[in-house]
Amino acid sequence: MKKIVEYRKLLNVTKAATLKELKTIYRNSMKECHPDTCTTDEEARAAEEQSKAIIEAYHFLVSVAPETLDKTKAEYTKTTTTSGILEFYMENQALYINFVDGSCYEYFGVPKNTYIKMINAESPARFARRHIYGTYLYRSAVKIVAEV
Repeated sequence: MKKIVEYRKLLNVTKAATLKELKTIYRNSMKECHPDTCTTDEEARAAEEQSKAIIEAYHFLVSVAPETLDKTKAEYTKTTTTSGILEFYMENQALYINFVDGSCYEYFGVPKNTYIKMINAESPARFARRHIYGTYLYRSAVKIVAEV
């Protein structure tokens, strides 16, 4: 959740920002800090770092936007109801669940004690259906895993 707040603050958007608003803010932010507009190498490096942060924030916020989640809801529901859990782990304050069908989702704001209960559960899949899916903000992490 901390990451989400930081990204919203970086782009100066609220929770209610639509995809169209995010895109407009992203484009304007990139125009302001584009490395090609700088005169010195030092300014260009700083602008490049800033633009990388803006790009990362934009892509992240688009992936957790309600409009994006609505588009992928059917696929997400199918995966969480029919596919078993291959593995799950907690990393950087996010719970990652890899499914047998190859899908991977990242859940935000899951407390450590909930993760421990999932580890100790007789059926982690049943525990996740009751306590994780539909409760916490999520995004598809397949692209993230593929980049690593």
